[in-house]
Formats: sequence, structure tokens, C-alpha cells
Amino acid sequence: MTALLATSGLTAFYGDFQALFSVDLTVEAGEAVAIIGANGAGKSTLLRTICGLLSAAPERIRYRGEAIGSLSPADIVTRGIALVPEGRKLFASLSVEENLLMGQQCGRKGPWHLERVYALFPMLRERRHQPATSLSGGQQQMAAIGRALMTNPDLLLCDEISLGLAPIVIRDVYAALPGIRAEGTTLVVVEQDIARALGVADRVYCLQEGRVTLEGRPATLTREQIKLAYFGV
Repeated sequence: MTALLATSGLTAFYGDFQALFSVDLTVEAGEAVAIIGANGAGKSTLLRTICGLLSAAPERIRYRGEAIGSLSPADIVTRGIALVPEGRKLFASLSVEENLLMGQQCGRKGPWHLERVYALFPMLRERRHQPATSLSGGQQQMAAIGRALMTNPDLLLCDEISLGLAPIVIRDVYAALPGIRAEGTTLVVVEQDIARALGVADRVYCLQEGRVTLEGRPATLTREQIKLAYFGV
């Protein structure tokens, strides 16, 4: 059976600096996969490369068996992959609702529309006419997730969605993930918080200095294995 997403020997560069080294990863349809690692481990680079924001050889990334490594970000979104970027990257000149509607521009059909997103995050409805960047950090994160969902993705990539948020807000953001999965969306969650990642994932990958150092199911991994893979000590 073909994996929904697979990378094979994936490398990535920022100019002359190599950030990923021969990364092999698979994501099956319906899974939640966590990618953990310290700051600078290559987690965000991996998602950016999958989304076409960094170049890759076509065959190094396959989605539903199709080589997509050379496609543009716009082409990748229309195929059903959406990114919730680190730092949210909302459009400061647009309202909350206008940011959400930007997600519709790719034209994909599916279960996600404004009312469905507002049902998932009711506070966005209350603030829909406010400038998006006037929201709190947690509310902005919800808007960023909502915008990605409005593309009706089959695969949602979440990059550091808890970063900089208060614990109670992180809880609320993560509480939305089961509802997203229930719509048939596959999740890849990049996270520095090991406990948070293990709590949401069916499988986990650990990156260290651009290389996969551990892969497995949370229940089968020991704390010592994770520590060694995460820190290399």
C-alpha cells in the first residue's frame, strides 16, 4: 500500500549550508505523526521542503505515489497539503475572516468552510472583523490553523503550533486536533515539547542536526532512547 507521504534520501540546503541529510520518512493516511527535536534540528526545514518552499529533487518527495519535489507551493496546496507555518504568518492588512477566506483560493472541495472553522474556534467568529494581528498569540494560532483548513487539505503540516503560547492556550489548540482528524485529515506535527508530541502522535520521528535519529510508536520508546536521539548524549 502506498503511503500518503514519503520522503527518500531527502536533502535540503540554505545556500551552501546543508540542513537535511538523507531524511527518510513515511506518513500513512489517517495518522498523526510527530516530528521532535531541539531548536535547529531541521524540523521546520523538513516541512518547508515538503511544501515546496525549499527545492528538492522530484523523486525525493512523493505524495500518493506522485513525485512532487519540484512542484511550486501553489501546486502542492492544490494537491491537498497545507502548512500552518511557525510564527503563524497571518496577513497583517487583512481581518481574521479575510485571512480565513484566503485559504479558499486554491479551490479544493471538502468539509472545511467558514462556519465549520468558526464552530471549531468560536472566538474567531467573535473577532472576525478585527485585524488578524490584533489577536492574542493563541487566537492568531487558531486563525492560522483555520486558514490552512480552509484549503481542505488531506495532509495538514503544523509547525511549532505551541511555540510561545501559555499552557492553557496550548491545551485549547491541541484540543482541536481530534476534531480535525475526525474529518479525515492526516496530521504531521512539529514540536519541541516532547510530552505534547508523544501525547498526540501515532508515530514519532526525532531529528538531530538534520538527520533522523529515532522513529517509532510512542508506547514502544523509552525515555532514554528519546533523550539519546534528541540530545545525542
